[in-house]
Amino acid sequence: MNDTPDTTTDLSLALIGSGGAGVMTAGQTLLDAAATSGYYGLMTRATGPQIRGGEAAAILRLSSRPVECQDDRLDLLLAIDWNKAERFADELILDGDSLVIADPGQGEVPAWVRDSGAHLLEVPFDRLTREVRGARANTIAVGLVGRMIGLEEADVDRTVRRILENKGAKLIDAALASLKVGYTTAGDLPHPSRLGGRSSRPEPRWLITGNEAAGLGAVRGGVRFCAAYPITPSTEIQEWLAAHLPELGGSLVQAEDELASINMCLGASFGGAPSMTATSGPGFSLMVEALGLATQAEIPVVVVDVMRGGPSTGIPTRSEQSDLNIAVHGAHGDAPRLVLAPNSIGDCVTTTQWAVHLAEALQCPAVVLSDQRLGQARAAIAPPPVRDWQARRKLATEVIDDYRRFADTEDGISPMALPGTAGGQYTATGLSHMESARPSASGTDHQRQLDKRRHKLERFDFGDDWADIDGDGELVVLTWGSTTQPAREAIARMRSRGHAIRLISIRLLSPLDADTLTEALGSGRRLLVVEQSHGGQFHRYIRSHIELPADTRLLARPGPLNIGPGEIVAAIEEMTREEAA
Repeated sequence: MNDTPDTTTDLSLALIGSGGAGVMTAGQTLLDAAATSGYYGLMTRATGPQIRGGEAAAILRLSSRPVECQDDRLDLLLAIDWNKAERFADELILDGDSLVIADPGQGEVPAWVRDSGAHLLEVPFDRLTREVRGARANTIAVGLVGRMIGLEEADVDRTVRRILENKGAKLIDAALASLKVGYTTAGDLPHPSRLGGRSSRPEPRWLITGNEAAGLGAVRGGVRFCAAYPITPSTEIQEWLAAHLPELGGSLVQAEDELASINMCLGASFGGAPSMTATSGPGFSLMVEALGLATQAEIPVVVVDVMRGGPSTGIPTRSEQSDLNIAVHGAHGDAPRLVLAPNSIGDCVTTTQWAVHLAEALQCPAVVLSDQRLGQARAAIAPPPVRDWQARRKLATEVIDDYRRFADTEDGISPMALPGTAGGQYTATGLSHMESARPSASGTDHQRQLDKRRHKLERFDFGDDWADIDGDGELVVLTWGSTTQPAREAIARMRSRGHAIRLISIRLLSPLDADTLTEALGSGRRLLVVEQSHGGQFHRYIRSHIELPADTRLLARPGPLNIGPGEIVAAIEEMTREEAA
């Protein structure tokens, strides 16, 4: 560390403290200020499953280029206190080039920090807060870190004013005084590398979480009704929709449980309102029976499952990609449905909007598999592209003669009569039925309707959005969802060393087009499958549909530790070494 810091275009830092220390607020303030200064950034959170108290960490990556995953190590760690900090030892990686800032009066420095070789600086946050009336240690930390990493002081001040604009002048004045203490204190400290490389005319930035993005995608797609029961880590979706659906003439209901939620959505959709609910794994388990009804009665509905560690209660505050099996196969009988997965925070807008469009067009359930890693992360990103997907349901507006709700049409999609349509009355039931909707135990009727529901998914033209495909090469990395961004960064690192690698990130998981995926794999002779699950669910699912290259490797691990770009680089390097040998 020195007084004349180098300039970097990419900086990783973390703020840790016990619950109530305000590290999440401090992290968000730094991210927002960086965006105001013209940078991109990402903030992820790490907390325990407790309601109050416990450990908390705000992990940030700030850069002059778009970033949507955390790096493999930290440049700076600031500890407001060391309460239960040992729980972060596996995910907050320090080394001899890292800087650690801590209050000497707030507990002993943990062994994992001391042993890392990081430089330690002592800052008496507790004493500094007593010098200014109303000061808080987390706001002092924002000023200190902001100056050390080179954020404009005016941008940090402006950000704090905006965040606190409805809190009153007294609180704002105390916060600005706290920032000043942080700025002043930072002037006497050696600095880490400072951010540089921003554009003098920065492009517009969105500050958004994956959950907020999913809510935006839903309303862009046409959703006007949501019923949901709060559950971590999806609750922010219904909070966002509660604020914005009424502005569009829509409604949100907080139901008494997940069973009520999904059935309210089916009722609203049956009446013609594009509908969705949001949940996580335990809640999704309760919705499975109603999803079977939606399939049988051909009622469109969207379920956003923000996955977390499982099974059962699992780890509510950490991420995992382990709901794939239940999302694709969770039903009794043959009940095909749409399953989609966003691969970035911005893609949560696009994929959720597409899911609404597809559910309405195909008159079936659509499951969107997000996860905690995407849903609760906050990022400064470029605005995602605007798509023209809108809910367009094939309706029976004029009914002549006998209405056959479930007529086996050429594309398998039958015109749906909404309640009140003259002559369009029919029975919407979970029982197997005839084309007229009358219940039937006939094997012929049952077979015909099963074929109809399967064929409408198989025959639909999903276009090129089924996956993101980038690059070419004999080595292919195949992944999905939130592991896409660390895979993308790992591949970029390997390409900079001269390696040709192709990335395939699947967005439409079900129905899986085996022929198109096989064509996308092309001449790839070596395949690395990357996923965040214990049992390799994605690998098994893909393998059940297509023949994979003989040299196929699996990089799979459950949560709570996210797979990072460095691990993927190591796996690719091992494959290339073996190929060379």
